[in-house]
Amino acid sequence: MCRVIPHKTESESPDNSPSAFIAIYRWRLHPGAEEAFVRAWSRITQLLLEQRGSLGSRLHRGPDNIWYGYTQWPSAEAKAQGLARPSVDPEGWRQLREAIAESLPELILEPVADFLAPLPHRDA
Repeated sequence: MCRVIPHKTESESPDNSPSAFIAIYRWRLHPGAEEAFVRAWSRITQLLLEQRGSLGSRLHRGPDNIWYGYTQWPSAEAKAQGLARPSVDPEGWRQLREAIAESLPELILEPVADFLAPLPHRDA
């Protein structure tokens, strides 16, 4: 079943609660850094989900050799608060930065319709 999300004004939902924050992040990685990047990204994402209120994230590799991260937070404010505190994994962030050859601009998305189902878990 599709969940249609009504249009919001000024980042508010119809009940005046803050709207979800959804963004896509894109990177080009240094050759050979892919495994370290995936491990660090996975560890940081799991910690943000468990400890900082993130709604999770997905990581994708595109056919254009660009890596895409899709993230959700309850609101932009929740994201800002979750990331303003001391890092959940300073070493993981260092590993991410070292693996990234180029970061492309963040794309902030407004949810309109939701058909996304959880992915089946597979062993890492």
